[in-house]
Amino acid sequence: MTLKALVVDDEAPARAELRFLLDEVGGVEVVGEASNVSEAFQLIKAIPYDVVFLDIDMPGLSGMRLAETLAGVDRQPAIVFVTAHSEHAVKAFEVSATDYLMKPVEMERLRAAIARLSPAPADGARVDRIPVEKSGKKLLLHVEDICYVMARDDYSYLHTDGERYLSTVSLSQLEKRLTTAGFFRVHRRYLVNLSKVREVVPMYGGTLLLTLQDQENSQVPVSRRRVPSLKKALGL
Repeated sequence: MTLKALVVDDEAPARAELRFLLDEVGGVEVVGEASNVSEAFQLIKAIPYDVVFLDIDMPGLSGMRLAETLAGVDRQPAIVFVTAHSEHAVKAFEVSATDYLMKPVEMERLRAAIARLSPAPADGARVDRIPVEKSGKKLLLHVEDICYVMARDDYSYLHTDGERYLSTVSLSQLEKRLTTAGFFRVHRRYLVNLSKVREVVPMYGGTLLLTLQDQENSQVPVSRRRVPSLKKALGL
């Protein structure tokens, strides 16, 4: 499920940066922005947001005041504070904030915050096969046969050793299902089976290019922001 988010910050560059990070992480759609608390409250009354990413220090009413006000609404969205100041952390959790992120926001901290917002899988749930389509047929594809997944609009293409299959499930949803099976989101458009990685090539600008173990020696780009966590996952 994609979470509907509102970003509240009086600085436009900060809102743009958080939008970019959320797009990279996936699983969240920013459907609204506000530059102050009054504007944010009006938007929240109009649209049922799942989460509000909220700055604290803003002109006029503070983000903390908005969080306190939201405690009384019928459908209260989750609150994730995004701030440059650490001294409000205790108060933030007194108003039942889901998380408290410090600026500049780190990708892995943001990913962890979003994971807390997502429903946990059923106990003992294990994904062994993924439903896909090919040549008008519905098939069940074994997870271990997937080399990588590529996003295309609202759909995904699952690549195996020489074959490609269509899935109507989004890349963000597949990421949630496949992370425990050894898959890693290396780019906003790519999800890779780490067991299929044959070669890691450094590229200009601090990015990487992965060569996979399939008939085509497929190559998948790694975005610069995901390089550190990928290296850690691969033991590099």
